[in-house]
Amino acid sequence: MGKYYYPQGGLPPQTHLTTERAIVTEAYTVIPKGVLTDIVTSNLPGFSNTRSWIIARPISGFATTFSQLIVEIGPGGGAPKAEFEAGVEGVVFVTKGKVNLSLDGELHQLEEGGYAYLAAGSNWGLENVSDEIVSFHWIRKAYERLEGYEAKSFVTSDNEVEAGEMPDVNGVWATTRFADPNDLAHDMHVNIVTFQPGGVIPFPETHVMEHGLYVLEGKGMYLLNNDWVEVEAGDFMWLRAFCPQACYAGGPGPFRYLLYKDVNRQVKLT
Repeated sequence: MGKYYYPQGGLPPQTHLTTERAIVTEAYTVIPKGVLTDIVTSNLPGFSNTRSWIIARPISGFATTFSQLIVEIGPGGGAPKAEFEAGVEGVVFVTKGKVNLSLDGELHQLEEGGYAYLAAGSNWGLENVSDEIVSFHWIRKAYERLEGYEAKSFVTSDNEVEAGEMPDVNGVWATTRFADPNDLAHDMHVNIVTFQPGGVIPFPETHVMEHGLYVLEGKGMYLLNNDWVEVEAGDFMWLRAFCPQACYAGGPGPFRYLLYKDVNRQVKLT
């Protein structure tokens, strides 16, 4: 296993206990890594030698703004055109292997930690030209345009963007922000949050933004509504708007997660 956790697939033996850590409530969902088996994968239209775990989708009465997939492409597989909805933006974050990204006529190679923001209406596809699988997260959202602003595609990586420390925390809590949080062209952020062992969110955040949180590395205790839940690398949490949340990083190494949230737009009432 490399720096970032990715699903192993497979199927537990018949002797395996059915007890797991999966939780579904009206405020949050926890999908633990142990339930991401072969039998819950789905094919994707337009892709070859590819399977996906769809871990979030809009559901009435719960989170409504985004979908999130973990996609695995085998050698030689991929899609010349990945996104078929013209009004949908996306983020790809690679957790294993290397993949070629064709984006509006330009070719980029994304390695582990590679990050691409794919603006709505852009023409892009993926191809695995290596001899090993590539695994990545694909987060999709219907882009909400704002007059005078238009988000543009870009490619970067976890290694290229310096994490910004939160104030007055002595370096134990930092966020890697791939898009400028003050740029109103962006109506979603997909960041990486890092806690050093013992670091905490010291209050229950309760806010309008929905969240998808995939644990890339480490372990921690996460407050979800009224419940403290232990999570580790490979687990996914899905939070509706206003679900209280906080966390403690458990150690012995950093606790890191990929975080989606919807931002920078007025609430529509009509």
